[in-house]
Order: sequence, then structure tokens, then C-alpha cells
Amino acid sequence: MTVIDIPGSKSVTARALFLAAAAEGTTTLLRPLVSDDTEGFAEGLRALGYAVRQEPGAWHIEGRPAGPGAAEADVYCRDGATTARFLPALAAAGRGTFRFDASAQMRRRPLGPLTTALRELGVDLRHGEKDGHHPLTVHAAGVEGGALTLDAGQSSQYLTALLMLGPLTARGLDITVTDLVSEPYVEITLAMMRAFGADVVREGRTYRVAPTGYKAVLYPIEPDASTASYFFAAAALLPGGEVTVPGLGTGALQGDLAFVDVLRRMGADVEVTEGATTVRSTGVLRGLTVNMRDISDTMPTLAAIAPFADGPVRIEDVGNTRVKECDRLDACAENLRRLGVTVETGPDWIEIHPGTPTGPAEIATHGDHRIVMSFAVTALRTPGITFDDPGCVKKTFPDFHRVFGAFARTP
Repeated sequence: MTVIDIPGSKSVTARALFLAAAAEGTTTLLRPLVSDDTEGFAEGLRALGYAVRQEPGAWHIEGRPAGPGAAEADVYCRDGATTARFLPALAAAGRGTFRFDASAQMRRRPLGPLTTALRELGVDLRHGEKDGHHPLTVHAAGVEGGALTLDAGQSSQYLTALLMLGPLTARGLDITVTDLVSEPYVEITLAMMRAFGADVVREGRTYRVAPTGYKAVLYPIEPDASTASYFFAAAALLPGGEVTVPGLGTGALQGDLAFVDVLRRMGADVEVTEGATTVRSTGVLRGLTVNMRDISDTMPTLAAIAPFADGPVRIEDVGNTRVKECDRLDACAENLRRLGVTVETGPDWIEIHPGTPTGPAEIATHGDHRIVMSFAVTALRTPGITFDDPGCVKKTFPDFHRVFGAFARTP
């Protein structure tokens, strides 16, 4: 049995950094993810005037409940969607002028529903070029709060940013959601807010957040379930494959652990205990139709092993993956076709037919870490696969190629 220690969750680390910055006191994050995205988030906090001290295995953040320490700042969000969407909301709760910009890739990704909601709350926020996209400037003067309606059908991060802002407002927030994708990520947000002392409840489609502020805590970061999906998929794919990931068990916050339920439906042997999850190959991968709306970050992982199933694999309700780091539906289809696999796509679905992928072929990564890591799984049974940008894994797992390569070589 191979035991893999997966780096900390990107989603949990980003939320924890926001909450720690907003809390009264000094928060210590244990085992945070160290990657381009999370380093960018920490760098953004420092630019805004927060004290962040990083040491191996622990980051310490001095909270500022009144908002950023800087009266004026320029924040570069790199490729990080959580940085680009969470930090403007955090800055809005303070006072000052804060300018945000991001990479060309992140500039293409939408912000509109979030910035529209912030404007409805009275925030003076101006887009520098294209409306609903970075760059933007926030002229912050605190947020009174109140009620608003939000469409989070493109990204749950819009809702998460507003929820985390809620305790910092004068009157609290009531957010009614008309559409919501990746709902398990919102459950992560609610659980973490409560761990930092917030009072937030859900009533039907409305989330009610009291103006409680936050309190500093000692907060351990659990392993990244999306990253674990590549190792789980590899174990299911390889004859005799088996992997155990400690720290992801029945009490895990992250909904993407439900990817192992998809593998179970396909025939893998899956065991989830309180402290770990194990996936074993049974030598069988069955075709299936699966709705992955709530775990769409693992759609490319499933697409990468789908050709090895004994029947078609149809993945539905994943239209939001078209506005991630790249159009992941098209990217998966394009690369599978390069490998000789028959693929069909629609606005929010992809269907992959059985067929042994053949190399050599260079995978077009589109600068997307998840495309690289997913097709690294395909490469386990397809000689000759290379990547045009293998280094883009630094976004979430800089050491991926070494760790995955060592895992693949394990007898």
C-alpha cells in the first residue's frame, strides 16, 4: 500500500488567510499549502498592510478587524482566482484606495456578479478596462451591509467572498442566491467562518450573516482533495494500484473528496475512514453518466481516465468549467482527440468513448495546472505524452511531477 501526503488544500488555505486577516488577534495556520496561488494571496495581504510571517509548516497572520493597514495599495493577484475575488471584498471593509490587477489569464475570468453585488452594498468600485473583469479599484469606506440577491451559477467564489465579508459589515448581510454551482465549496466557507467565531445560517436560498467579526484561532489545513483526485484516479487505473491519503476522511470539509464515489461507481474499491481514504484497483473501470456540478474541479481527472472504461463516460452539468483557468471542457476534448479518443461535447457536458489512447502527443495545457495533472494520469498507460507547459503545476502543487513520478514507480 502506498501512502501519499498531499499538500494542504488551496481552497481552505485561501479562506483561512482571509479569515485570519479579518480576525481579532494572531492566527496560526498549520500545514498551509505553499504554492503560487497561496503565496500570491499572502503577498496581497502584505501589500494591503497585514503582517504575515511564514515559516515551514506554519503561517502566522496578525488580524486587523478594521481593515487593511495601508491607506493605499497596489495588489497583483497573479493567476489566483481566490486572491482576485476575495481580497477586493476584504479591502472593501476597510478605508483607503486599493488597486487590483492580475495576469492575462485571470483578467479573462469573470468577476461581474461579485463586483455588482459590492456596488449594490455601496462600495465605490471601478473597473479599469472591461466591466466585470480585472483590473479594478476599490475606494473603500466600510460596508454597511443589508440584503442582496446574487447569481453564483458561474462560480461559488462570488458567494464565498460576500459571506466572509458579512461579519465585517455594520449590519450584517442577507444574501439570497438565485443559482449556485460547486455548493460544497460554500459549505467549506460556512464551516470555516464558524470556526473563526462567525454567526451564519442558511434558510432555503438565503444566507444570513451577523456582524460578529472574527476571532483568531489555531487552524490546521487539511490536504487538498482536488489534488488527491489524481492519485486516487491513478490507483483505480493501474493494475494492482492502491493508494491511501491520510487526513482526508469522513469529517473532511472538501466536497471534492466525493470524486472517490465516482471511482466506486466505476468499479474501484474505496474505503473512507475517519482519518484517511484508500482507493484500490479491481481491474475494472465501468462507463457511466455522472453529474459533476458540485465537484467540477475533478472533471478533468475523470476525463483523463475515461477512455480506459469499458463503456462511454458522460460528464454532465459542468458548464462552469468553461470559465476556469481555461475552457476545461474544450481542453479535455482537444487533448483526448490528440490521443485518438472519440469525444463529443455540448454546452455543459462531455462524452468520452472507450479507446486506448496512443502517443506520442504533446498535451496543450493552456497554462492550466489541472490539465497537466489530469493527463499525467493518462500518461501512466500512454507512452509518449509530453506537456507544452509542465511547470504551470506551481499554481497549486509545485512538487507534483516529482511526487507523482515517485508514486507511479512504486511497485
